[in-house]
Order: sequence, then structure tokens, then C-alpha cells
Amino acid sequence: MSVHSSPDIKRVTTHIIQEMKNRGEKISCLTAYDYSMAAIVDAAGIELILVGDSASNVMAGHETTLPITLDQMIYHASSVVRAVKRALVVVDLPFGSYQGNSEEALRSAIRIMKESGAHAVKLEGGLEVKESITRILSAGVPVMGHLGLTPQSIYKFGTYTVRAKEEIEAHKLLEDAQMLDEVGCFSVVLEKIPAALTRQVSERISIPTIGIGAGPHADGQILVLHDVLGITKTFKPRFLRRYADLHTVMSEAISSYARDVKNESFPTDKESY
Repeated sequence: MSVHSSPDIKRVTTHIIQEMKNRGEKISCLTAYDYSMAAIVDAAGIELILVGDSASNVMAGHETTLPITLDQMIYHASSVVRAVKRALVVVDLPFGSYQGNSEEALRSAIRIMKESGAHAVKLEGGLEVKESITRILSAGVPVMGHLGLTPQSIYKFGTYTVRAKEEIEAHKLLEDAQMLDEVGCFSVVLEKIPAALTRQVSERISIPTIGIGAGPHADGQILVLHDVLGITKTFKPRFLRRYADLHTVMSEAISSYARDVKNESFPTDKESY
């Protein structure tokens, strides 16, 4: 049964997300990329659904998030938005759609909002993308930041290891988080950073922090849906908790179907016209 099944509950907004932080209520977030899965996630009571550029990995099979295009992100976002009745839907701006050119960033954000019907966009980085963030915000588009491990910069870092363990990088991350708060972002994802730093950031900024591999002190948590459901098998980071083993369930079901077709036990007379 949904934890938010009351018919009088309104759609989750950025204002509601902020109120949740203010009263100390944790924010639950998951990714989704298609209509059917998004409908299930939304009905389960998740407050924030991210149409992540992780679709590049789990939907398209790419090694990194870099190859996915703006058109592809809009396609996935449109599918999700059509299913969602309650959650706040945030869409990743893909690699190359905002870095280094604030006018391009604004065009990309507007396309996502107009063509998909989403409620906000997310982009990676701090001070280096401040101009893009402020220009998007000036158009009235809500922005979620993303600091720490930023997958679109994987070739720069060369590793998916924990970020901001050293004092210099931790200090920069804290400054970037404060900047995102000051310019008007409604929240910020903190990915794969020390738990103590997450606590420090969450206490110093007014907007909600959403953690992934960042410990228990963030104002909310996000994971990739396919990882949570155990559809993916090879991705096994320390921070991931699998809540189901759908890979096994689905594999057994499909094998049973194939076996029934071959031994002619499907379809039966009752399953025929």
C-alpha cells in the first residue's frame, strides 16, 4: 500500500521539499526513465523522481553517462511525466548541454520544461557553472545542483572513488554548496563524499541536500531504481542496498515462458479464442 495514498495530498513542489527539510522530515528520491516504472515509483509515495542521465547506463548500455543526448533525455522525461501524479520530477541536463555556454544551458533547460512537462532540471558542478545556473533560474526554472562525484566529469577525475576526502577539495565543495544556496537552487545532490562533510554541508546551507553514497546526514537519499530493485547485478558499490532481486525473478519467469512455448503447454484452450 502506498505510504501517501490520501486523495487530498497535493503534488510535491519545491516548496514542499524545502518544508520537509525545515521540519526534519527525510526526502525519498529514486530515478525513473519510463512510463510503467515511473507509475509504480510515484504510487509508492516517493517525493522526488529524477530522470537521470544514468539512463545512458541502465537503459542504453553505455559505459558512462556522457553519450546520452538532450533529445533522448526529453524522450525519457516525457514518458515519466505522463505517469506521475504526485512526485516532483527533475531531469538531468546531459553532458554538453550547459557547460561553458549559459545561453545554451538556458535553451536546453527550456526545451526540457516545455517538451517534457517536467518540474525542474539538475546539472553538475559549482562555481564553474554558476553563470548557467543563474541564467536558467532567471527564466523561472527550478534548479537542483550536484556536487562531489560528478559522473559527467569522469574522464577528468579518472575514477569513481570518494570525492572531497582532502581538506582543499572539501573546502571547495562547501563553498560551492553555499553558492548554490545563495543563487537560488532548490536543492543539491551530494554524491560519494564523506558522511562528516555531508553533515557539515547540510547544517550550513538552507536548501535540502540529497545524498547518494554520502552517509545518513543528508536531508534525503537517492538511488538508481534498477539498482534498488536488483535488476542490475554487476554494480555493487558500498552505498547500495538492494531491496529486491528482480533479475532472478524476471529471468526465471522468462525461462518458464520459453519452456512452456517449446513444450506446447502455452497457450492452453482457455488461453485461446
